[in-house]
Amino acid sequence: MLVNIVAFGNERDGFSEDSQQSSLIYTYLGRSALISQIDSSLSASHVGIPVFTEYQACVFGNVRLVVRDCPVWDIFDSDWYTSRSLIGGADIIVIKYSINDRTSFQELKDNYVPMIKKALNLCSVPVIISAIGARKNGVPCTCPLCTSDRRSCVTTTEGVQLAKELGATYLELHALNDFYIQNYFGGVLEYFMIQSLNQKSSEKMKTRKKIQKCHRIQPPQLEQPEKMPILKGEASHYDADLHNLLCCCQCADVAFYPEDLSTVVEAHKIILCSASHLFMLLFGVKSPADIRDASIVRTARTLFAVEAGAALPPDPHGVPACVPPVRVVVKDSVFFSCLPDILHFIYSGAFQWEQLEEDTKKKLKDPEKTEHVLEKVKCILKTPGKLSTVKDCKSHQIKRLYNNSLRLFFNTPVLADVIFKIQDATVPAHRAVLVARCEVMAAMFNGNYLEANSILVPVYGVSKDTFLSFLEYLYTDSCCPASILQAMSLLVCAEMYQVMRLQHICELYIITQLQSMPSRELASTSLSIVSLLKKAKFHNSDCLSTWLLHFIATNYLIFSQKPEFQDLSGNLSITFQTRNIFQFCLDQRQGTG
Repeated sequence: MLVNIVAFGNERDGFSEDSQQSSLIYTYLGRSALISQIDSSLSASHVGIPVFTEYQACVFGNVRLVVRDCPVWDIFDSDWYTSRSLIGGADIIVIKYSINDRTSFQELKDNYVPMIKKALNLCSVPVIISAIGARKNGVPCTCPLCTSDRRSCVTTTEGVQLAKELGATYLELHALNDFYIQNYFGGVLEYFMIQSLNQKSSEKMKTRKKIQKCHRIQPPQLEQPEKMPILKGEASHYDADLHNLLCCCQCADVAFYPEDLSTVVEAHKIILCSASHLFMLLFGVKSPADIRDASIVRTARTLFAVEAGAALPPDPHGVPACVPPVRVVVKDSVFFSCLPDILHFIYSGAFQWEQLEEDTKKKLKDPEKTEHVLEKVKCILKTPGKLSTVKDCKSHQIKRLYNNSLRLFFNTPVLADVIFKIQDATVPAHRAVLVARCEVMAAMFNGNYLEANSILVPVYGVSKDTFLSFLEYLYTDSCCPASILQAMSLLVCAEMYQVMRLQHICELYIITQLQSMPSRELASTSLSIVSLLKKAKFHNSDCLSTWLLHFIATNYLIFSQKPEFQDLSGNLSITFQTRNIFQFCLDQRQGTG
């Protein structure tokens, strides 16, 4: 989208002693919170004479704004081609003059207004007439070299009459300060910008209908997290998070040893148990009666031995005290030599079977030993009561996604080693999963903080339901909010713990729900969109706050009738600007503007 603005006239008093006075356009572009990425250049006319300054910027986030400021009226005399082109290509025209320069005003009225009216007959463009300056009611100069009325002020009546001739909006700006520039002139100008964008969108829609491509024009949409430019590369990194946990060995609670205890390989019970019934049996999560598979029980007993006294039962609250890692002796030396590769295979999601085969062959260089180790791995990954064949171990058959397996351990005391206390309730969890999936919790549990050595960790600022939804995402990599308000609460929690992908999923959910709301439901809903905007801004959700701002602007007739519309405060400068635009629109509709 592109908005073209052309400004004619000089707002400076030709006899003013203030030669440093800034121009109206330059001051607005510099102070408006809606404007960004400003660039300026001096442009020449058709005949090569520099007659106007061109500014290029962005407005409303992603709309290109081009402003051409022509302070000299001579362009209409010297180059009618350029002046006609400027007016013909304009979406908004601004005419400026100084209240204290009657000579320039009279010249504008007599010589140039007829030319502008002639050019405007060919197009319908909103015009803003800006009378600038505070009236100086001093005694006119009596010097014979001066015109007798050059110090006379242009009256409001004369300005309004000129506006009527052009069908323009008349504004008096007594000073180029924040109030007159941003709240008054800026509000009117930005209203016409929105009108222009709406008109262009409507024309674009009609064109699409003609070619049978009916895509309803909507406020800017967010793409899926995997494709969102602002989060480039933020595709799901669930498997990578768990694999990195093995590499860094944080919160490891299992230590595998060979029979000679010469070396050690560390791992995590929660990850192993989520992938294997054999490890559930080994670490006491399930009993042989639960497994009901003799081959799994036999392999567990012949391959591993848990050192007596290493695995302590849970306390009455369901969570064991902090203990050293469980020591597990691997009775098969050949299997132990391949254990690091096997663990990498399991932590990567247990679906890269071909890669494990290749790595094992390279390491052992013995077909019989290779087959022996791979058979053990098949038994470890075996589902009770089913045969484990070579076909079952192919990538498309054996794929075990942890987001399904870890769900079994979500919000249960089984293998839990930390308890969160929230609103007089407790939620069990597993440090390994938290550390792998959340950098803030990784720092909390591994740094010099009280939580690093505590079983009970208090949580403040979120409700139990919201925190449970947050933990569910960490365990399963999925999020299903029940409502927009719940999604916003979850977004706040995600921002607190710096889980950016979850924050973006919540943004996407909120936007999708609002986009699907019919206008009638949007008008009657008790949901405060303004409150959502404030929360999004406060919690650094720039993508959502920008979209909500466009959404409110697009539906300003609906939101202007709601009490919450008056709650837009100056604490959010961009929102404050928008409120002025909306209020002006409302006043115009009510006939008071």
